[in-house]
Amino acid sequence: MAPGDIPRPSARSGTRRSRIRRGFVGLSVGALTLAGLTATAQHGAVAAPADARAAAVAPSDVPGPPAGFTTTWSDDFNGGAGSGLDGGSWKYDTGPGSNFGTGEIETMTNSTDNVYQDGSGHLVLKALHSGSDPGSGWTSGRVETQNDSFGAPAGGVVMMQSSIQQPDVSTANGAGYWPAFWMLGQPLRTGTTWPTSGEVDILEDINGRSSVFGTLHCGVSPGGPCNESTGIGSGEHACPGCQSGYHTYAVQIDRSTSPEQIRWYLDGQNYFTINSTQVDADTWSKAVDHPFFIIYDLAMGGGFPGAFGGGPNAATVSGGQMNVDYVAVYNKAP
Repeated sequence: MAPGDIPRPSARSGTRRSRIRRGFVGLSVGALTLAGLTATAQHGAVAAPADARAAAVAPSDVPGPPAGFTTTWSDDFNGGAGSGLDGGSWKYDTGPGSNFGTGEIETMTNSTDNVYQDGSGHLVLKALHSGSDPGSGWTSGRVETQNDSFGAPAGGVVMMQSSIQQPDVSTANGAGYWPAFWMLGQPLRTGTTWPTSGEVDILEDINGRSSVFGTLHCGVSPGGPCNESTGIGSGEHACPGCQSGYHTYAVQIDRSTSPEQIRWYLDGQNYFTINSTQVDADTWSKAVDHPFFIIYDLAMGGGFPGAFGGGPNAATVSGGQMNVDYVAVYNKAP
């Protein structure tokens, strides 16, 4: 079976405050041609993510906004070594991965063993294993912003950008690792169901493959205009060095152009674009034309890693970590 034909796992669900998880993983791998997808972008002079190439080389301060944008919110993770996150800005999603619906095997905790600031300007999500069975005994971390007002007004643009080092593992010792930087629509917190409420996966990687997947989830599941539970995705895009260094991952939701667009960027380069005309107007509006909240997590196991060989296994190393240098939200007014 080709990777693009692999069935998707079911949506993660749970309490409104702590377990609303990305519905499904961004997995439509194979059939899409990235060159063709990029060619669909018609965004003219809209600025690319700020200082992206510099940030890809080494950790940095939060970059200033691109031309025409203002900085709406950011976090540079400058807490003390071993400290937890500011509860006014972030909340922890805790509990067993089985609660999230995608087959994960870790338990998410609020322990500073798994989620902490390192004293050098980074947020760290660390996956730890205990015991002799690679299929159990994992703990890790998942956090989301308290703020769920990050969006583009009609006629405006919003950009979410983060500088991240993926877990420094490889296909030899990283089976099962599943880091993610993504966002869910604010209406999910007020009762609209997934995927109608929208989900934008900015970064997903699995099994230490040095790659990135970008995906929009929308409409209804299963099937519907967005091909759920697969979603509308970039397929696997190469990300050389993303395991060993910091790179910038960004999304722009552009409501200033017609058709409206979502554009995905790696180190400032637009590698995937979705136009609103790819689905019906009602589906797009309900999934995209509202605010979002931001999520980071480092999952272990589940349907997405399983689709690319499975894991964790006996060779999977404990202690892999997703390091986040900064996160920023920029807006361009109508």
